[in-house]
Amino acid sequence: MTKLFNSQETMVDDMIDGFVSAFPQVERGKIDPRVVVRSRARKNPDEKVTMLIGNGSGHEPIAMGFVGEGLLDANVVGDVFAAPSADLILDGIREVNGAAGTLLLISQHSGDVINGRAAIMLAEDEELNVRGLLMYDDVASAPPERRQDRRGAPGTMFIYKILGAAAEAGLELNGLVALGEAVRDRTVSLSAAISPGISPLTGKPMFKLPEGEIFIGMGVHGEPGAGRMPHGPVGKLVRTIVDKLLEDRPIAEGGRAAVIINGMGGTTLMELYTIWNETSKALAAQGVEAIAPMVGSFVTTQEMGGFSISLLEPTDQMLAYWCEPSDSPAFPAISLLTQEAKS
Repeated sequence: MTKLFNSQETMVDDMIDGFVSAFPQVERGKIDPRVVVRSRARKNPDEKVTMLIGNGSGHEPIAMGFVGEGLLDANVVGDVFAAPSADLILDGIREVNGAAGTLLLISQHSGDVINGRAAIMLAEDEELNVRGLLMYDDVASAPPERRQDRRGAPGTMFIYKILGAAAEAGLELNGLVALGEAVRDRTVSLSAAISPGISPLTGKPMFKLPEGEIFIGMGVHGEPGAGRMPHGPVGKLVRTIVDKLLEDRPIAEGGRAAVIINGMGGTTLMELYTIWNETSKALAAQGVEAIAPMVGSFVTTQEMGGFSISLLEPTDQMLAYWCEPSDSPAFPAISLLTQEAKS
């Protein structure tokens, strides 16, 4: 499959150049051009905790699309599907760190974890005030009794937004870590893949799937999941996923769930809106109200076909932060849609 880029050597930097020139909220960092930072509405880092994450490119708009007021202060951009080095992440920490401290978000994948932890050690050697927060939510990658071994999946976006709003409101570093752990413990995600993305590095599909089958629980790079099921009405597929999520982390009847419907890059909005509608119905059938949805393609793998559903059972405080306004190139406005508000 033909990809539109100048060369493999320049594709990431060409993308960043285009990104920062298109959006006034962001700019390249002064220490390293692979760090994307907020360009406006910054608060004094001696007074506000700053927050950043490093990740491989090829999954846009996450995470550089979430740099901005009420979200990330910086994103460290690695090569395609490769975690940025510890030295590069350290440069990102240096870009934004102040006396109030810095929180490094780490999505749980081996390279991200190794390099993120190494960067924190390097930052501590320089006496920079920094903490790390491991993020994980993919129920297909480990059972409930080993949830700390799970992969990071699109449900981590709850942490980005809730902690970003809390930091903007002045919550201190230890409080942010505790809040992030609480959000993580209340979040579950599960995906369904129907077709592979094409790697811009090899030009080949990233996995193979027999005709007529859907892969349940596949990771963002084609990592193994929970199993397969045949194609059929999307309502049946959504009910299967919602049932597995609520089995893993039950929500009591009369409870509520904030929902993220994430497309993997090759799924149309027509499909995603249908999936959201079926998710809302599947939750309602179990006595759970679906609220404050985020629907779109945010964590992608090129043109991979499929989607994920993420559920968060929020506290009132978490829900308020989730719905706070923000200003970044790609994070949408979140509305608290309840049955009472609709009537």
